[in-house]
Amino acid sequence: MEKQTELDGLVESTRGPQIWRRLFHGAVGVSVGLGVSLLGPTRQELLVALAVALVGGLAADLLRLRYPDLNVLFFRTFRTLASPREARAIASSTWYVLGLLLVAALFPLEVFVPAVLVLALADPAASYIGRRWGKRRLGTGSAEGLVVFVIVGAAVLLVWAPPTTALLAALAAGLVEVAPWKLDDNLTIPLTVAAALTLLGGA
Repeated sequence: MEKQTELDGLVESTRGPQIWRRLFHGAVGVSVGLGVSLLGPTRQELLVALAVALVGGLAADLLRLRYPDLNVLFFRTFRTLASPREARAIASSTWYVLGLLLVAALFPLEVFVPAVLVLALADPAASYIGRRWGKRRLGTGSAEGLVVFVIVGAAVLLVWAPPTTALLAALAAGLVEVAPWKLDDNLTIPLTVAAALTLLGGA
C-alpha cells in the first residue's frame, strides 16, 4: 500500500506539458536519424540493433510492471520523462522502438529517416502546443496540435518529397496521431509516414 501511494504521487507529478519529455523524444529521434544517415547500416544491421533495443525495453517494462518497487524506481528516476499512462502500461519508448523496427522491416530503407524525423519533431511539437494552447478538441488531441503537426511534418518531409506528397503524408500521420484508438502514436506515426511516402513516391 505504501509503495502504491508513493507510485501514485510520482505519477501525478508527471502530468502537464512535460517539456523535457518532448525534448528527449525529439533528441532520440534526431540522433537515430543522423546515425542512420551517417553510418548507412544495411537493413539487417538496422533490424538487429532495433530488435536488441526492443527486447531490452520490453523486458524492463515487464519487470517493472510485475514488481511495484521497480515501477516506483522507474518513475523516481525518470520523473521528467515518464508519462502517467506508463504506470500500468508499456513505456512509450518501447513502442517507439517497435515502430522504427517495423518501418525498417516493412518499407524501403529510403523512407526510414524521414519517418523517424517526423515522429521525432512533429509529434512532440504538436503534443506540447496542444497541451498548452489547444482549445478545440479533435479526437485524442486538438485542432491546434494537428495544425502544428502537419506544418512541422510537411517541413521535415520536403527534404525528401515534393510539396504535395510531403503535405499529404504529414496530414495522414497527423490524423492517425489524433485518432481515438488505443494504439500508441509512437508506433502508428512512423508506419503511416513510411506507408504514405512509399505509396506516393516520396524519398
